[in-house]
Amino acid sequence: MESLLLSSSPPTPSPLSTGEKIWRGDTFKKTCLASSYGLQVARSSTLNILNKYSVAYHLNNPQPRSISLQRSNKTHSVNAASGQPLESEPGAYSPNNSWNSLKNAADAFYRFSRPHTVIGTALSIISVSLLAAEKLSDLNPTFFTGLLEAVVAALFMNIYIVGLNQLSDIDIDKVNKPYLPLASGEYSVGTGIMIVTSFLIMSFWLGWVVGSWPLFWALFISFVLGTAYSINVPLLRWKRSAVVAAMCILAVRAVIVQIAFFLHMQTHVYGKPAALSRPVIFATAFMSFFSVVIALFKDIPDIDGDRIFGIRSFTVRLGQKRVFWICILLLQMAYAVSILVGSMSSYLWSKVITVSGHAVLASILWARAKSIDFRSKAAITSFYMFIWKLFYAEYLLIPLVR
Repeated sequence: MESLLLSSSPPTPSPLSTGEKIWRGDTFKKTCLASSYGLQVARSSTLNILNKYSVAYHLNNPQPRSISLQRSNKTHSVNAASGQPLESEPGAYSPNNSWNSLKNAADAFYRFSRPHTVIGTALSIISVSLLAAEKLSDLNPTFFTGLLEAVVAALFMNIYIVGLNQLSDIDIDKVNKPYLPLASGEYSVGTGIMIVTSFLIMSFWLGWVVGSWPLFWALFISFVLGTAYSINVPLLRWKRSAVVAAMCILAVRAVIVQIAFFLHMQTHVYGKPAALSRPVIFATAFMSFFSVVIALFKDIPDIDGDRIFGIRSFTVRLGQKRVFWICILLLQMAYAVSILVGSMSSYLWSKVITVSGHAVLASILWARAKSIDFRSKAAITSFYMFIWKLFYAEYLLIPLVR
């Protein structure tokens, strides 16, 4: 048996037995190629099995986000369901997302602060403060320090007042001003309360630290009138009465801003005795007209919401057109008085600038008023903002009244 087996399969000479140099022969090449081919087939088969398993896993387990096998240089990465957003998904961290969030937050606060009132407050304080400077040398570092203290404290109080008004008028603003953050839902009531409380505290703190009594009383009276104007508690919410509402705005915009901040600069900054100059008296009288106009005109675009919620403004009672032309005539009277006062100045440069400046403003106002479209709320709102621009322009002219 053994001889039969040996004869049926003759032995093949081994390279090792023959002493062949396998690293130079064809046998080594064939052996290596066969091994390489076998490894590639095995690798391909393994990947096919894994891919089939991945597809089957996805079909049977839809909850995980992804299991991905990537053929790269040396690694296979698997993204399992970890609950964290992938880099390509909308919720992933991105510098652009952070920047957009910051821009949206800034835009919401910008609208919440009612920027036209902020600009008006800053310009009025700067303008009146310049009236306290009698000569060029008075514009020293002490002047600018006192001016900065007054402007910052007043702007903090301004944001408190307009913010409180929005907190009290959320339902009305949903009709009249749906773009405001509280009315649109961008701010919650709690956020609004936090903002107005913070700015109120900062305003009084700064006024107290500065140590100027005219500044502190200006902030305190503004706080009292602004709160009484808006807050919805018994005996307050004075905005429901058209006359009382107008008196609140007149007291703050026309009297307190002109007199209190002038005295802040004159007594606290310069250390001079309190005395009201002729330009300050003119500014107070002119802004009394202007403040009444603003108080009346602000209700013209808001007639729908005021009528629904029972705010008996002059616009609701008299109609848009009548109140509009009352405002125009009041402003024209104010410009006429301003031209008269300017013509009486003893300085030629002051006479020329104030007379011509007020004449130009009066002409622009009249020309634009004749083209107003009362059927368009957008046109009326645009005209209201134009009134504020005239308000700003006046504060550029007031320091030149001498």
